[in-house]
Amino acid sequence: MADRKMYLQIAELFARRDEITIETTLSGGQAGRKKILSGEERMLPPEEHVYRETLYGRSRAVICGGGHVSLALVRFLKMLDFHVTVIDQRAEFANRERFPDADEILCMDFPEGLDRGNFGEHAYYIIVTRGHKDDYSCLSAILKMKRDYVGMIGSRGKVAMSFEKLRQDGFSEEEIRKIHAPIGLSIGAQTPAEIGVSICAEIIQEKNKYPRKTLEEEVLRGIRDENAVTMVTVVEKSGSSPRGEGTRMVVCRDGSIYGTIGGGPIEFAAVREAQSFSDAGGFSIREYDLSNSKAATLGMVCGGKVKVLFEKL
Repeated sequence: MADRKMYLQIAELFARRDEITIETTLSGGQAGRKKILSGEERMLPPEEHVYRETLYGRSRAVICGGGHVSLALVRFLKMLDFHVTVIDQRAEFANRERFPDADEILCMDFPEGLDRGNFGEHAYYIIVTRGHKDDYSCLSAILKMKRDYVGMIGSRGKVAMSFEKLRQDGFSEEEIRKIHAPIGLSIGAQTPAEIGVSICAEIIQEKNKYPRKTLEEEVLRGIRDENAVTMVTVVEKSGSSPRGEGTRMVVCRDGSIYGTIGGGPIEFAAVREAQSFSDAGGFSIREYDLSNSKAATLGMVCGGKVKVLFEKL
C-alpha cells in the first residue's frame, strides 16, 4: 500500500533521477498497491485497472555566466520553481553572497562545470557569458548533452558567427536549429531584468509545449510534514473541470493543505473527505460529477467528471 515511506522514497529518487514511473492498482485484491517501475517494466503495457504515471523531477536551469542578466534570471527562475545552477570561472561573480537564492554555484571553467554537474537529461541551459569565446565553449559542450532547451544571448551577427563555427566543427543543421539564439522572446527587452523576463517567458513557452507531471515542491513539503494525513490525486478527468490528471495535494489533520487540485468547492469537498478518510487499507477512490445537472450540490457551474484517489500517509 502507498504510505508516507513510499512517497518519501519517490522524493529521494528525484534527487538522483530525472523521471520515475509508478503504478497504482485501482481495484481488485491488490487495490492500493503502489510500485516504482524499472526501465524494462516501463516498456510493458499497464494491466487493466492500473494507473500508471511518469513523474518528472524539478526542472533544472543551468546559467552559464554570472553577470547582471544572471542576477535577474536566478530570481525569476526560482519564482518558477526551477532548481538553479550558476557557473562562472570568476570568484567575484560565482559566490553565495552574489547569488543567495541559487541552489548551486560552480566557480570553475565552463566546460568543467558543465561536465561535472549532475543536470540530467531535461535541463534548460542559458548561455549569458561575458564574451564570444566563452559562449562558444559552452554551446559546443551543451550540444553534446541531452537537454530540453539551450539558448544563447548575443546579436544576430554574433549568433551567425557561432553557428558557422558549429558547422565547421561538424555539428549538424538539425542540432543548430534547436538553439534559441538570440535567446528570449522578442519583446524589445533592454534592461537586465527585461532580458531576464524575455528569457524566462521563452523557457515557459517551450516547457509547456509538452507538460509533464511532477511532485511540486509544495507537495513534497507536505509529504515531509508529520501532521499530513492524506495524499489526494486526480487520476482521471473529463470535460471542463479543475486542474488536470496527475494533480496532487496533501491534506493535514487540521484541514490545511499543501498544493492544490484546483481550488473551489471540489477541493473543499476533497479536503473534508481527506480529513475524515479512514478506509481500511488507507486507499479509496471518489468520483465528482461536475455536469450541469449535478454540479449545483458543489456550487459548480462547469461540466465534466473528476476521479480522485485518496491515500493515507
